[in-house]
Amino acid sequence: MEAEAASSRHRSDASVAHGSPDAKRELFEFFGWVFHLGVNTIGHEFCHLRFLYIRGKYVEMYKRDPHENPGVKPIRRGVISPSFMVEDLGPRKVNDGDAYAIRFYNRQDERKKGEIACATAGEAQKWMDAFDHAKQQAVYELSNSGNARDKLNVEIEINLEGHRPRVRRYAQELKKLIRIGQGPETLLRLSSYLSDRYFHSNVGDAIEANNWKCFHTINGTRIFEDIADSKAGKGVLVKAVVVIEASVDTVFEVILNLERSRRYEWDTFSGDLELIDSYDGHYDVLYGTFEPKCLTRWNSRKDFVFSRQWFRAQDGTYTIIQLPAVHKKRPVRSGYKRITVNPSTWEIRAINMPMGMGTDKCLVTQMMEIQSAKWCKWKNGRCSKFEKTVPYALLCQVSGLKEYVEANPALKSEISVIISQAKASDMSGSNSDYEDSNEAVDKFYDALSADSYSSEESDDEENDEKVGKVRLKNDSWAMSGMNLKKSVVDAHRELDPHATPISINPSHFRGSLAKGQDDSDTNCWSSPGGSGFMIRGKDYLRDNSKVKGSDPLLQLIGVDWLKVEEKLDGVALHPKSLVQSEPGKKLPFILMVNLQIPAKPNYSLVFYYASDRPVNKTSLLGKFIDGTDAFRDARFKLIPSIIEGYWMVKRAVGTKACLLGKSVTCNYLRQDNFLEIDVDIGSSSVARRVIGLVLGYVTSIVVDMAILVEAKEEAELPEYILGMVRLNRLRPDSAVQLGD
Repeated sequence: MEAEAASSRHRSDASVAHGSPDAKRELFEFFGWVFHLGVNTIGHEFCHLRFLYIRGKYVEMYKRDPHENPGVKPIRRGVISPSFMVEDLGPRKVNDGDAYAIRFYNRQDERKKGEIACATAGEAQKWMDAFDHAKQQAVYELSNSGNARDKLNVEIEINLEGHRPRVRRYAQELKKLIRIGQGPETLLRLSSYLSDRYFHSNVGDAIEANNWKCFHTINGTRIFEDIADSKAGKGVLVKAVVVIEASVDTVFEVILNLERSRRYEWDTFSGDLELIDSYDGHYDVLYGTFEPKCLTRWNSRKDFVFSRQWFRAQDGTYTIIQLPAVHKKRPVRSGYKRITVNPSTWEIRAINMPMGMGTDKCLVTQMMEIQSAKWCKWKNGRCSKFEKTVPYALLCQVSGLKEYVEANPALKSEISVIISQAKASDMSGSNSDYEDSNEAVDKFYDALSADSYSSEESDDEENDEKVGKVRLKNDSWAMSGMNLKKSVVDAHRELDPHATPISINPSHFRGSLAKGQDDSDTNCWSSPGGSGFMIRGKDYLRDNSKVKGSDPLLQLIGVDWLKVEEKLDGVALHPKSLVQSEPGKKLPFILMVNLQIPAKPNYSLVFYYASDRPVNKTSLLGKFIDGTDAFRDARFKLIPSIIEGYWMVKRAVGTKACLLGKSVTCNYLRQDNFLEIDVDIGSSSVARRVIGLVLGYVTSIVVDMAILVEAKEEAELPEYILGMVRLNRLRPDSAVQLGD
């Protein structure tokens, strides 16, 4: 029975004979047991254990493992289309156990959809990677075969929504596979090999202003203070950092697990937790109680309420944000003193290990804000009273977590076991034409496809010797004249070298958001240089080195801050748009980025970037402008950096580069002398949560954003910053209707 419940695996086989056009391309396969979730024709929810098999672009669903039951027919079968999308729904109760759900849909026809669930977050991620490979196969065929489009139109797209047409015939072996009441334990928690190689660097792509100083260690845990912010007066940022020999998925699940018997083994503060509410699979509200006998000489019982929201970045890093909360289901109880838990975050980041080590390690960081007076008194005088406080108990959670994992070897090996017959299939034999057209397929997900990890640090996973060698050049090296000048020269090759540059007068373009005159202005925008961002250098494909960015290629000429009833596409076509103005029509090229922000009301933040010369059609920017939507999704990259603002928002937004087409839905409008990119932030539940947090503090935030076209080939390097913007303390009430 254990063999029947084996976890997902993958392998690759040659798809065609030697000498054919696809001779170098391998057929990707991935298979394993999942839960199929849905609603049947009479409205009842169902949850079936099913064997899912991906072969190339095809997906098949079985009741039994076809490897052990030759000749068994699939109960569902279909093809992955180029418009296929996937979204991580987070943890969900499945047959009285916790599982991790994934939603699939077609962005052009959302009636074609479905959900599956996996035993662990790591397995869910591997399935998302596998579906991304299947989509790459579909886009590759579409791009390299004359009749591929007709063939894709004829083939039936996979649809997991609803119950399949019932056949009143049941295999006797089926009841062996369904264990009612045991939940995801029916799936062995062995991890496939697909994604383990894709967790590379833990370095951000924007330069942060924090200045961390280690001043104390507790049981192998280092405690740091942010001395750059020590004079702020209100609170001090402190973090505890530890290395744990386990995978990021294992540590993440231990932290999120509310089982009392498990938390009692490592958590001295929040061992007694109760789930009050859960939303969107990535946000919940918890109620906790404790009797602080070990913290104080008083025996008064205390309780607290806090919220947690979590998400996974495109480099595989987990971030958990914890904030004090109030909930009507848990008013103040008699006999308890309600306390406020310090705002805190967890960050779980993989550490690069040499190939063949077979050991997973991750860096776990817990950061929190502590009142300055209490912290400084303890730090300077080593007052013993701090060891009796809640912040100290929270900091000790990291040490407890490390000791708990060390004492349970099963946790350390749980995720690193590899099925012996599984092989990595990274399509390393693809030729450059395929890379140009097919990497464009790497879209959707908030954090999950293999190439999205390459967007952070490395694209060529096939070069095993590169894994673990990501590094940043130091400031003096990065700013050396030769390297910086080389980057600028290469960037300007994107524009027509034979055309005479025109003079762009920003005063001729007036968006609804004013341009700031100096740093003291608020509710405005400006265009800083790119030196605060790290981008791919000329030798990136050889040593993964990054250099500081230089001035952007395109000039920011205006910003619109709009309030809309519904999501607004096609802003460029509005007669009041800057693109439709007389000066705008005379510009060689305009790139518009429309960030569609879900709220009440909805907002659109529109940036207008202009070039002083026509775009070189054969350049990377030219291919991006006139390429397919899939190509654009794979290359359109944004790097955020909060320069000033609440530290919790900084942790939520992060500093890692993000391929927007992988995280949210992007729509493109190419006409005349412009390309408009409509970024639907509301298409991702995780992105909605993050932007909701940002909007809560937007009036006190200064944020820089750099947009790029990601370079993946030797000829495209070094990267360059396409456009920059700095937004200084926006006021939501200043947004206007388009045309006002």
